[in-house]
Amino acid sequence: MIKVVGIDPGLAGTGIGVVQGNRRDILGYSFGTIATEAKDPIHFRLHKIYSKMLEFLCEQKPDYVIIEDIYSLEKFPESGIMLGKVSGVLLLAAYNAGLNMEEIPVREVKKIISGNGNADKDQMERAIRNQLNHDRPIRPFHASDALGLALTGYYRYKNML
Repeated sequence: MIKVVGIDPGLAGTGIGVVQGNRRDILGYSFGTIATEAKDPIHFRLHKIYSKMLEFLCEQKPDYVIIEDIYSLEKFPESGIMLGKVSGVLLLAAYNAGLNMEEIPVREVKKIISGNGNADKDQMERAIRNQLNHDRPIRPFHASDALGLALTGYYRYKNML
């Protein structure tokens, strides 16, 4: 059995997706988010994300963790800096849990999951839902994105064994 956790970094909501399978078929999946409140100080929000993720990863003991590699848009450099802080605490949580991890760019995930490196969020969510035979929309999109990361990691990891 292979278990992969995908993580979509976000300060307001960090998406989490878990995919399990036997190298041939996906046998189970789950998803959710770690939410923080905008009114709370940044250091408190980062600590919440770190501690919840560390606890989750220690409980789940996945074989592989995939974290979306962050990027910064020239228009919004502050967003890129904040995502870098969130990504840093997530990388630290995976490291402190003693897990194998990899960062993957979102365009690569889009290409693997939907066949289109420029797919929008709706296209990605539908492609993920179809691959998992999930009968209703996966919300929030952070959770859907995290499942896409987990699926990408699952496809890669099962071929490495």
